[in-house]
Amino acid sequence: MSDKSPTNEEREGSDTPDLQYLLQGAEAFSRSVFPDSEALFKSLAHRQTPHTLFITCADSRVSPEMITQTRPGELFVCRNIGNIVPAYGEMLGGVSAVVEFAVLALNVKQIVICGHSDCSAMKGLTSGASLAEEMPTVHAWLRNAEAARSVVMARKLEEECIVQAMVEENIRLQLTHLRTHPAVAGRLAQKQQLQVQGWVYDIGYGQVSVFDENAGVFESIPEARLRMQQK
Repeated sequence: MSDKSPTNEEREGSDTPDLQYLLQGAEAFSRSVFPDSEALFKSLAHRQTPHTLFITCADSRVSPEMITQTRPGELFVCRNIGNIVPAYGEMLGGVSAVVEFAVLALNVKQIVICGHSDCSAMKGLTSGASLAEEMPTVHAWLRNAEAARSVVMARKLEEECIVQAMVEENIRLQLTHLRTHPAVAGRLAQKQQLQVQGWVYDIGYGQVSVFDENAGVFESIPEARLRMQQK
């Protein structure tokens, strides 16, 4: 048997991926990928010290580690439909627990909320009653982004601009929600203890834009880095 990992095209069933396809990938990782980073994984075997909580959408096209070019152990990732952070007390559960654990137990230094282009959750918000009938659980979850929908609809935008506007407005809203969590509020009160930032990832162009909360606009990475250096 060759030690070379099969490409996606060479793996059996790649035209119709199934559990066998996933098992082949896991086997290839153990045999060909893991050995090259064995020291790293050994160091992570009994503890984690991620520097960033990365909250993003469950969309299959969004890969946090690929986008940020980070290694295993660097990001503590929370994924859900619409990259939503319910305001504290609204829906105490998975996301709230992740935020609390990341800040208080793991002592992360940064929290990034990352939305993305062509977001189905934001599209769903615009569909109104039809979503409530077809996917009532999703509809209930997206109530945590309803304020973003109200703001965008009040602007009377062209139809082709609505989804992107909602993606961006949702980032603004979820950053506000994030700050209602006691663990986050406490750390933010201690200057330089925690930083939060909102991103939008453009899938088709492979680019990230960063929310400048003071100016209220999204800017390119070079612009964001220059602004941060000047602080």
